[in-house]
Amino acid sequence: MKKILFLLAVWTSFSLAAQDNIDRVLSSVEANNTTLKALREGLEAQKLENRTGIFLENPELGFNYLWGTPGSIGNRTDVNVSQKFDIPTLSGLKSRVADGQNQLAELQYLSGRMDILLEAKQNCLDLIYFNALKKETEKRFGHAGTIAEAYDKKLKQGDVNRLEYNKAQLNLSAAEGEMARIGIERNALLSELKKFNGGQDIALDDVRFDDVSFPLDFEAWYAQAEQRNPVLAYVRQEVEVGRKRVSLSKAMGLPSFSGGYLSEKVAGEHFQGITFGVSIPLWENKNRVRQAKAAVRAAEMRSEDAKQQLYSRLQILYNRAAGLKLTAEKYRKSLDSLNNTELLGKALDAGEISLLEYIVEMGLLYETVNKTLEAERDFNKAYAELSAVML
Repeated sequence: MKKILFLLAVWTSFSLAAQDNIDRVLSSVEANNTTLKALREGLEAQKLENRTGIFLENPELGFNYLWGTPGSIGNRTDVNVSQKFDIPTLSGLKSRVADGQNQLAELQYLSGRMDILLEAKQNCLDLIYFNALKKETEKRFGHAGTIAEAYDKKLKQGDVNRLEYNKAQLNLSAAEGEMARIGIERNALLSELKKFNGGQDIALDDVRFDDVSFPLDFEAWYAQAEQRNPVLAYVRQEVEVGRKRVSLSKAMGLPSFSGGYLSEKVAGEHFQGITFGVSIPLWENKNRVRQAKAAVRAAEMRSEDAKQQLYSRLQILYNRAAGLKLTAEKYRKSLDSLNNTELLGKALDAGEISLLEYIVEMGLLYETVNKTLEAERDFNKAYAELSAVML
């Protein structure tokens, strides 16, 4: 029992370490990724642009100095200060629309962030898969080397023929070639992660995937995922911003006002007082309200379409991930219960099976190991895509 508990603790520590390491890599990518940096700068610029042009117009100062003719009538001096006021600005409608547009910009950034981190995580999972393959292949290469060395001695002693010796050497060459191939794939993934990390190297040596708490009820899980998805939040926010624009467009049809101070001096006389003006928008805002309402209807349809598309896509991903999880578990169970490595080694040493039979049997075992790792990798990648909103 103590041994079982110890093995479970070791397995759990491996799983937690894998998840912690992936989280560490993703945190580094989020801090260093050049695309995300550009998106963040673009977000700040967009938010400032949205907050531009939502204030009152600048006050206007006028000054006139007029020479009189004939000179006996004197000169005239006018001073005029005025300020224009409009209902959309005073009521805060422009500001509320700008705030809604800023939320849209933030959601667009979150969507881009999610896509980049998901792609980086997929690369991390591929790297863990090739790390595990590398570990397995190194063991296979060592085992094949031991057999090749033994058969080399047997050939010199006359215990085996050249054909048996060649089989051992081909088995060694195959293991060596597989090691080289896996090394190339690992280096490519490390380069890809380096690119995601802004050109900085990333170390990820885990050989086990972390345990995943897969949701049993899709509908309950989807209800939570729907609320966190930035794409759906974006199209919902588009509807809200559209409605605020309708109110703004209606307010733009209201008169605007101007008020100020006017002073006039001429020939010893001085006139001064306040001024007031009204601008009635008869033609300038024609069709503005109709266009805003049409934009809202279009946004509502996009929202419904996005919701339906997301539901169908996540349901497909959920079913695929569930199937891959079951496949991976079956492979792992078969591998744990039907591993004949030790028995085959004893049979080969005792001469009960030929080297060819041994290689074929071990090849079946290696294939099962590869399929197990591949199924676990595919499940984890499918689940990563399914749960991308949690990144």
